[in-house]
Amino acid sequence: MGDIFTDSYRFSIPRYQRPYAWTEEQAGEMLEDLLAAARCEHKLEDSDPYFLGSIVLVKREGHPESEVVDGQQRLTTLMTLLSVVRLFLPEDFAAALYRRIFQHGDPIRGLSDQPRLALRNKDQPFFEKEILDLDSMARLDEIATKGLPDSRRNLVANARLFRDRLADLSDEERRRLVQFVDGYTYLVVVATQDFDSAYRIFTVLNERGLSVTHSDILKSEVIGAVPSDAQAAYTATWESQEEDLGREDFADLFAHIRMIYAKTKAREAILKEFRSAVLTRVPDPRQFINQVLVPYAEAFQAVSRSAYQSDEGADEVNDLLTALQLLDNIDWIPPGMSYFSRRSGDPKAILAFTRDLDRLAASMHVRRLDVTQRIERYGRVLTAIENGDDLTSPTSPLQLSESEMAKTVDLLGGEIYSVTRLRLYVMLRLDSKLSSGGANYNHATISVEHVLPQNPKAGSQWLSDFTDTERAHWVHRLANLVLLNRRKNSEAGNREFDEKKKGYFTGGSGTSPFPLTTQVIQHGAWTPQVLGQRQEELIAHLKELWRL
Repeated sequence: MGDIFTDSYRFSIPRYQRPYAWTEEQAGEMLEDLLAAARCEHKLEDSDPYFLGSIVLVKREGHPESEVVDGQQRLTTLMTLLSVVRLFLPEDFAAALYRRIFQHGDPIRGLSDQPRLALRNKDQPFFEKEILDLDSMARLDEIATKGLPDSRRNLVANARLFRDRLADLSDEERRRLVQFVDGYTYLVVVATQDFDSAYRIFTVLNERGLSVTHSDILKSEVIGAVPSDAQAAYTATWESQEEDLGREDFADLFAHIRMIYAKTKAREAILKEFRSAVLTRVPDPRQFINQVLVPYAEAFQAVSRSAYQSDEGADEVNDLLTALQLLDNIDWIPPGMSYFSRRSGDPKAILAFTRDLDRLAASMHVRRLDVTQRIERYGRVLTAIENGDDLTSPTSPLQLSESEMAKTVDLLGGEIYSVTRLRLYVMLRLDSKLSSGGANYNHATISVEHVLPQNPKAGSQWLSDFTDTERAHWVHRLANLVLLNRRKNSEAGNREFDEKKKGYFTGGSGTSPFPLTTQVIQHGAWTPQVLGQRQEELIAHLKELWRL
């Protein structure tokens, strides 16, 4: 990175690029990865390099102007991190960082200092004034984010996240982080002189082809260590598992097995971590295939595809596994694999565990825990499973504490619609609870719509039935939301209540496939009192669903 933020490059984000989109989850993950890589026991010069992937530029040889085709999110996040860390460093370090953030001007040519990274035209003034200026950086909490576009809110949120995390570090840790980013963190820069070539390169780099995967390499290593007279049989076993799962899922299987053994977030390449975490503990290749690969492949298939088989309780287990797949992460899969592989013959235990796993995963999702927090919690669950601990104990990491339950209920009662990745998940889980498993969710499109519209038209009955304060309170809460099996229509969404019931919420059929929506259609009026009662009822259903 010390060679990237220099006069050799003047990065710019072209107008056709999407706005800056990394949230605290992605930015926090990058920072934690860098801290873990930098916080090694040996001297900095003996550190393993950290690889941040590749960026694709339109850039003429010998000219610094660099149009970013791929890599905007990483470059912007790194620049934000370098800007924030100046708050905590001595003057000489901060001055050195300034030279990495800004290109020195030329007074002879009348040029002032320029940022080495220019965002899209709409965001650059804000980025330069609020994120790159050291005085503004010291007043981060004073920046009003309400009403800002998502890109600028993300910039401020990530800067605050970095500031709060860096404040917990020692001076030595902060200096070491900066030196590690500068000298031991790498990007591969792919540059071409025109956009068409750059885009073709970008497409090739991001396509998933049938290239050699880590599972192919591990197959070669493991099978190669099997005695020659048994290699054919073990090769057939290996390839049978790969065939059953499919190439992509089979490659993912090894990442999940690594998590089961390591119980921590991956910090290095999967091959390196798999060898150190798994193969060192199961060095015999035949034992690895028979006692690790095969049982975990079968458990992975059952868990990830809702394919658990048993004479008792299988349907409810598979319904819960299907519900878990609605989440925006797969971090829950390794604990599921670990438990299912150990207790597959005990359907009652499997059902109880899956209920608890769903409850924990749902609560962490509602409470918006980031990937590092989720992995840490699931790591403790894996340890408890491995140790044979009582997972039903209130102190088990599989169970929720009183404060976690209270926080979950509090957030469920808030403005659910405002959290994009949460609203559809909660609505589908709630609708499924109301249907007692009888609803069908195999629709091409499912959207979340408001009953009371966000912006009623002038003269609307909505403005008579709700004060501004009441509308602001209720519009984004559960009680005011329904599911539709088609895309939302902003114009139709502003209709009066009776009009919505007759056509928009039912598609003209007079019925809806979703119990949540059917409940609304049965109401004769939509008032604050109706919403208050409905909110209590819906929250009660969710509390019952997740035992809160």
